[in-house]
Amino acid sequence: MRCVVARFPFDLTKSGVLESMKGIKPEPVTGESVIIGRRHYPLKQVGQVITRQDRRDFSTGEVLTAMARLGFTCRTLPEATPTRIESPFLQRASAMLGTPLPA
Repeated sequence: MRCVVARFPFDLTKSGVLESMKGIKPEPVTGESVIIGRRHYPLKQVGQVITRQDRRDFSTGEVLTAMARLGFTCRTLPEATPTRIESPFLQRASAMLGTPLPA
């Protein structure tokens, strides 16, 4: 399959990606990842290995699109959920202003 990563065209195949990543130890996943074989790889690491380009030259979105089109399972970061801050200072300030705290 023809993919464009960092403005350069690449002919990628699922078997070719599997072969390229064979023997590569996955770095710790802190963001988006792709499952290749039974391992989770960061998208930037996969992009660097399969394109032989510097990680700064391409985005994770480009690699994500290419890997998904090849049939690999990709994972993105979960949406951050807002946390409620329980603070006596916040409660006192809210009481002084005469407004109720948000639920």
